[in-house]
Amino acid sequence: MAQKELYDTFKSRMFGICLRYAGNYDDAQDILQDGFLKVFEKIDQFEFRGAFEGWIRKIMVNKALERFRTNYQVININDNLKEVDNEYTGDFSSDIDARELIRFVQELSPRYRTVFNLYAIEGYSHKEIGEMLGITEGTSKSNLSRARDILQEKVNRFYLKSVKSI
Repeated sequence: MAQKELYDTFKSRMFGICLRYAGNYDDAQDILQDGFLKVFEKIDQFEFRGAFEGWIRKIMVNKALERFRTNYQVININDNLKEVDNEYTGDFSSDIDARELIRFVQELSPRYRTVFNLYAIEGYSHKEIGEMLGITEGTSKSNLSRARDILQEKVNRFYLKSVKSI
């Protein structure tokens, strides 16, 4: 009974996290399920040092990363490229529906999507991302830059399409 209450309390917020990392709804559901199984298995290890929700969130992100590492071979094709550390200067307008933005992120390749989420959403450094994914810091920076370029292109096309339909 307590597990169901815990699940019901956090499932929506945690599903949003899983959806950002997953390529589709079904994969997000699998990550969520695996994550909650881990939460229930390890709940006795929560040390009350931080927010309980933050602890659950970390488990969900780790499950998403575990799924990424299992399903996708990370190839360091960008290691030889010049390190890129461009900060995004565009403006994601509030006119875009959150579901549309999530869809844009889901359309990124698994590698770009994972690096984007870890850096832009979760706040990890490129060094930490590199360690988590087994890539170099430079590859992480390059992947983030490319993900941002792709997202900006998608947003621009979305607006162009919206303007033409008026």
